[in-house]
Amino acid sequence: MSRASLDKQPTDVATMFDDVAAKYDLTNDVLSLGQARLWRRAVAQAVDARAGERVLDLAAGTGTSSMPFATAGAFTVPSDFSLGMLGEGKKRHPWMPFTAGDATALPFADGVFDAVTISFGLRNVQEVDAALREMHRVTKPGGRFVLCEFSQPVWTPFRTVYTEYLMRALPPLARAVSSSPDAYVYLAESIRAWPDQPAMARRVQEAGWTKVAWRNLTGGIVALHRGFKAGA
Repeated sequence: MSRASLDKQPTDVATMFDDVAAKYDLTNDVLSLGQARLWRRAVAQAVDARAGERVLDLAAGTGTSSMPFATAGAFTVPSDFSLGMLGEGKKRHPWMPFTAGDATALPFADGVFDAVTISFGLRNVQEVDAALREMHRVTKPGGRFVLCEFSQPVWTPFRTVYTEYLMRALPPLARAVSSSPDAYVYLAESIRAWPDQPAMARRVQEAGWTKVAWRNLTGGIVALHRGFKAGA
């Protein structure tokens, strides 16, 4: 994460997400103009969870992103550092094994998951490279990694419009639909400061992942990075 986003990061990001837990999924759907559901579908396809596999879904929030993996028959562990998010998720899906966890020090043994994924959460981790290494550690040899995160639109005119939306339109919209609009001002600033697609791919590769590639969603507003753990 760049210095710019760290300087503006709240002192307690977990508390910020606790505050927005109840309306988090609804707010995301509204602010993304409905694209959030399409992005979740793309993640599910990239992870390609199968019956009998173990999948770790980091920054899982209320568990909405975890449902496709569980539906496919994989033993799915939704994990998040926000207890408020986990509590809300447990209310909605009491059968799921919600687990509190810090992405830089995961409470799991080496090589236990067939797939590890994180959507829109790596941007909120101060030690991004440490988190990428931790995800690599808990993945089985031959296992896969999928990162879904906001990125940089590839068409310059669209990038300008998008930046204007983030900084001008998003805060008023957040005030209308969110219980904690200031959280979304922080999120907008952190999106602007996030590395572009090639820079993020390099960091994923430096953490040990192989065959790293990405594809753009919604013109590059979001990028889906993928990699594998060598072996097997």
